[in-house]
Amino acid sequence: MAFGKYSRGDGRKSSSSYCSTVTLVVFVALCLFGVWMMTSTSVVPVENVEVTSHESRNDMKERVSESYEHSPINENNESNPKQFEDSPGDLPEDATKGDINVSSAQEEDNNSQVKATETTMEGNQEEKPEIKPVNENVEETESDDAPKTETHNGEGDSNMENSESDAGETKTENNDDKSGSEGDSEEGSEKKSDGNSRETQNGKEVDGQIEEKVEQNEDKESVQSSGSKKEDGQAKGLASSEVFPSGAQSELLNETTTQSGAWSTQATESKNEKEAQNQQAGYNWKLCNVTAGPDYIPCLDNWKAIRSLHSTKHYEHRERHCPEDPPTCLVPVPEGYQRSIVWPTSREKIWYHNVPHTKLAEVKGHQNWVKVSGDYLTFPGGGTQFKNGALHYVDVIQQALPDIAWGKRTRLVLDVGCGVASFGGFLFDRDVLTMSLAPKDEHEAQVQFALERGIPAISAVMGTQRLLFPGRVFDVVHCARCRVPWHIEGGKLLLELNRVLRPGGFFIWSATPVYQKLSEDVEIWEAMKQLTKSICWEIVSITKDRVNQVGIAIFQKPASNECYEKRSQNEPPVCQVSDDPNAAWYVPLQACLHKVPVDASERGSQWPEQWPLRLEKPPYWLLSSQVGVYGKAAPEDFSADHEHWKRVVNKSYLNGLGISWSTVRNVMDMKAIYGGFAAALKELNVWVMNVVPIDSPDTLPIIYERGLFGIYHDWCESFSTYPRSYDLLHADHLFSKIKKRCNIVAVVAEADRILRPEGKLIVRDNVETINQLESLLKAMHWEIHLTYSKDNEGLLCVQKTMWRPTEGETVTYAIA
Repeated sequence: MAFGKYSRGDGRKSSSSYCSTVTLVVFVALCLFGVWMMTSTSVVPVENVEVTSHESRNDMKERVSESYEHSPINENNESNPKQFEDSPGDLPEDATKGDINVSSAQEEDNNSQVKATETTMEGNQEEKPEIKPVNENVEETESDDAPKTETHNGEGDSNMENSESDAGETKTENNDDKSGSEGDSEEGSEKKSDGNSRETQNGKEVDGQIEEKVEQNEDKESVQSSGSKKEDGQAKGLASSEVFPSGAQSELLNETTTQSGAWSTQATESKNEKEAQNQQAGYNWKLCNVTAGPDYIPCLDNWKAIRSLHSTKHYEHRERHCPEDPPTCLVPVPEGYQRSIVWPTSREKIWYHNVPHTKLAEVKGHQNWVKVSGDYLTFPGGGTQFKNGALHYVDVIQQALPDIAWGKRTRLVLDVGCGVASFGGFLFDRDVLTMSLAPKDEHEAQVQFALERGIPAISAVMGTQRLLFPGRVFDVVHCARCRVPWHIEGGKLLLELNRVLRPGGFFIWSATPVYQKLSEDVEIWEAMKQLTKSICWEIVSITKDRVNQVGIAIFQKPASNECYEKRSQNEPPVCQVSDDPNAAWYVPLQACLHKVPVDASERGSQWPEQWPLRLEKPPYWLLSSQVGVYGKAAPEDFSADHEHWKRVVNKSYLNGLGISWSTVRNVMDMKAIYGGFAAALKELNVWVMNVVPIDSPDTLPIIYERGLFGIYHDWCESFSTYPRSYDLLHADHLFSKIKKRCNIVAVVAEADRILRPEGKLIVRDNVETINQLESLLKAMHWEIHLTYSKDNEGLLCVQKTMWRPTEGETVTYAIA
């Protein structure tokens, strides 16, 4: 009231009231105008952004169409460039609900929406141009990677899968991040409110665009791994159940949820690295610490078993004594080892450091066995009985007995006490295949020399057990001063030769008793004449090699039982009918004669076809009434196997595995059936050791009948050969079978032992076994050249490297 009186008394009442009224009206008008302006701003710019976004997408479409118009992807899917359009991102469900953390009035809510909208506009204008190069780079990267799926090492496949998996994992991780942000902060609340506003703006249009993109990308997603498919499927299901925001807002979501550019996520990188480390660390290989060092043969260097022998009179200490637990360590490589010299140069010289032994050169150098020449060990082609060369010696035999017919009638030879195997090495020139054998004895590394030269050989001794060959398979058996006492103990050792020699085959003996007149030699010669007569062997030739100054006696085994039936004394006795001449695995020797088969349908009753006809023609004794290994009639089974391996070798192995066959000489088929794989390699400069496992059908006689050779073996034990003997190993469904009763790690270690560095291993087996082998071989740092699988069957081609473990493992039973 005082104020009123004062005003009235002042005489300014009407003027003041007028000014106040005008001021209030102007303020209210400004507020209304401001509200109108703010509400207009929240709508009009969005329309402008939509136009801008649409124009940007059209620009990107044009550039992508131009850059991919000739690409295979564009030809197969004309709408593929639409992959640059809006995508739903990974909007969480809570984005469609009210912000539970916002309790302010509607005006404050509108203000926060205005702020979020303005922020979105700025973000779109600043960040949107970067989408183009990022997505284009991704497309270029995928296109560049695609051809890698055809590489031999399989890296292309893994790269493609990893790249696609990265995208799926990125989506999953961003979904988790968004879900976990609910109610965390005011910023999170604003984002959700922003999502609410986006819901109400053109949601149907964006939803349609995203579903269209999902359909367009279905073909691309079909090549992803199963894990990626699952993740993408979840994302698609989530998108279909949501109401999507406007195009302008979805552009920001598209960037924040899908962009990865050329970079994978840390989670993916770490996951892949851990998987790779786990694969390599699948088995911790160690280096064998043994007395024999780089020359370790587990079944011949078992010193614990050798020391427990009651006698060594019959060379028991040179026979196989395999440990109960075969070694799972790797044999060291000699210092200075390098890739073997290729055949035929290797027949004359090898690298000294590959077989660093000089004792034999010192003892036998004057007989032209081996000499040391700088970095090489050289082989003049001589031997104890053919100092001036094996080839001349071979020709002398042919001249003395034309029926020998090297390379035609005579195809398979067993050379007993072979030395460095020069005899067998030069018989290759006559198209003859020779199995050379000698013990691991004081003649240091003689068999190892032979194998390094590229000549077939095994470490074996004629002691107390049968040789690991079937009966009646060799066309000729040869012994040139082989130091075997054939005449003692009832001729037990010579009777073993009689078992493996084909009826009508020849035994060639060029030892000193044949031509020297020393009392001991004369005594042995007389004993041999009596023994050979008692077993019905006929002396068909005694000749003298005047160049080498040795005598050669040739005996022939009878082709019928007539002589046996006419003997006045049954000494040595005829073997029991129950005695199987093909049984050879750890079978003790017996001093008895196996009769000659007389039935026309029985193996051994006829001489095989001449070489090379015998290679492809089914043996006469394979009958249609017999069921073959693959279930067909035996002759048909044989022919089908032959054609199968011809096709596989010619169409796959020779050109499709990246193998330089000119560097391959010594080959082993670890699980041969009919010898089809070896037969298919006939035109190459290789020889194949066909191994028939003891738990497989006994088809080894068929292999010999074809003019090929092989041996029985149990892969639960080590093979009777030196380390680094073979250039290539072939295993057809061996490992899946053998792992049921053996330690597969020990079998893989054995494969590593007998294979040369840079040698190849070809495995055909089921996928489970292939994967298991691949893991073990990667742990040995072998190089994977090829993996292939179809219908649960796989093919693996790997190459051994020079890598050796640094951690050692002492094999106690191999310490002398």
